[in-house]
Amino acid sequence: MTAFPIESNALILKNAGIRMALVCLVAASVGLSVAIISIGKVLLVVTLSLVLLRGNRAASSRAALQEILTPLLATIVALVFIVSLLWTSAPLNSALGAVGKYGKFLLIPALLVLVQTRREAAYALAFFLGAQFFLLLGSWGLYFHVPVPWATSNMATTAYAVFSSYLDQGIMSAVAAAVFWHLRSLAPNRFLLWVAILASVLALGCVFIVFTGRTGHLVGVAVLSLAIFFALPRKYRLASLLVPPLMLMVVFFSFDKVAQRFLVVKSEISSHSAKFDPQSSSGVRLNLWKTSVEAIVERPLMGSGVGSWVTEYNRIEKLKNPLHPSLGAQSHGNPHQEFLLWGVQLGVGGILLLFAFGGAVLLDLRKMEPPIARAGQSVLLALAVSCLFNSSLYDAYIGDFFCVSLGVLLAYGFHSREASRGGVAVGVVQYLKNEDRLIKT
Repeated sequence: MTAFPIESNALILKNAGIRMALVCLVAASVGLSVAIISIGKVLLVVTLSLVLLRGNRAASSRAALQEILTPLLATIVALVFIVSLLWTSAPLNSALGAVGKYGKFLLIPALLVLVQTRREAAYALAFFLGAQFFLLLGSWGLYFHVPVPWATSNMATTAYAVFSSYLDQGIMSAVAAAVFWHLRSLAPNRFLLWVAILASVLALGCVFIVFTGRTGHLVGVAVLSLAIFFALPRKYRLASLLVPPLMLMVVFFSFDKVAQRFLVVKSEISSHSAKFDPQSSSGVRLNLWKTSVEAIVERPLMGSGVGSWVTEYNRIEKLKNPLHPSLGAQSHGNPHQEFLLWGVQLGVGGILLLFAFGGAVLLDLRKMEPPIARAGQSVLLALAVSCLFNSSLYDAYIGDFFCVSLGVLLAYGFHSREASRGGVAVGVVQYLKNEDRLIKT
């Protein structure tokens, strides 16, 4: 009679081990290659489907989906893009490809369903941070011309990016610096505390010394400014409004790469205004943004549907210049600005939906303990800044990074909060039992 329960428990433990192995793989994959990210996502989706079909979600997972707004908004985002297939002006293959790109939002509710305890969330967070530390060491190794055999990026020897581009890794390094710094207080011992501080310093060094990505520089300034804001006493926080411009000046005059890149921006914008060099990086962006605004103005309510940006860009440019090549925008595929991209595809409501998603994340983070809340808010700020100059959620590598980092932090923060609630409840019950025992004696 006892054999069946023992076998059932063994099966449960085995399934939990497989589930957590996949969660940890996904958490670590965003610091590794695109191939590993893709494999991890596919396996995670399969595992989530099996968990949902079997109906054996833990009570904590159901509570997470009910009490946290972010998984709901992430699911709504994915569904809205799917529904927009009904009116998209894009070819079907392009539209379906774009739907797949926005499917990465489902990683957030998937992680919250599959991570069911604080201990499991701690493992996922540890794998995420470990992979980011591994990525930082690889970039520094390339910078000092140390052989890094696992570096697969075509920019490995020239821009010191290990798996992706210097743009992606610059932004990721800035985020890693903030997360390591704010979570250092959670380190279980002094050694890991100093490792977290070292990782934060190495990550900032990657941002301002190793990589040349201007968006990464701005994200680095933003997360540094936010860290100073959190460190200041409340009565001085109004003065923290001066911190971002001061930090930008300090970084500009302290790091040659930063100064050179921002001087290039100034030169490119001047040339574009004078119609001297419209093909510069800044000039191309300004032209893409202008055309995107025109597309939004034409269809402000529902947009042109998922994956329609290239189609709409080419259509508008052909109206201006019939000789405009039909594939001219294919080398970009997006306007390098996430808010405008959503506006073209979903209208003004799409832009509001993106703001709503960010607001949901912020509200959820503010309910959690300070280290997690501050780390998560730094990730959210980094996402907002990077979306101003790139289509960071649309792009594969960096978009997966942001979704997984938010999912892991939300899972850890939620389960830590639930554990604290449980601890208080247990303490109250124990106190009442002791009182009752004393009264009886």
